[in-house]
Amino acid sequence: MPTPQEKADFSERLKFSMTRAPEKLRGATDLAKKFSLRYHGEAVSPQTAHKWLTGRSIPTIDKLEVLAGWFKVELHWLHYGPSPGGIAQGTPKPLVRDEQYPASGETLELVSKIEALSPHHRYLVEELVQQFYGAAKR
Repeated sequence: MPTPQEKADFSERLKFSMTRAPEKLRGATDLAKKFSLRYHGEAVSPQTAHKWLTGRSIPTIDKLEVLAGWFKVELHWLHYGPSPGGIAQGTPKPLVRDEQYPASGETLELVSKIEALSPHHRYLVEELVQQFYGAAKR
């Protein structure tokens, strides 16, 4: 049986994963509705989702698998946190400025789209990125 701390930690990882979801999730009701569309079992109630979000319970493994797939995170990370041997693959990790990372498929697709823009639009995108990048240095 999970300890209260394990439940609270799971809750934080779930909330973090929800913030990274491509679709907007506004609390337990949204989580329950959208989760139930993906889960091939009995629908989850908003009360159950609320228990997940407030650290009062952790879902069963079949529900954790759906959550991990939906939020594109490792099942182990979502359930237990980072692996003792290091950060699990797919686990969000802090980015270090100017560190080189292998380009993901999404990054390469974005670069292709930017390259296809007119010179003026590429300039505008570059200026926008510079504004965000410069603001982060302060």
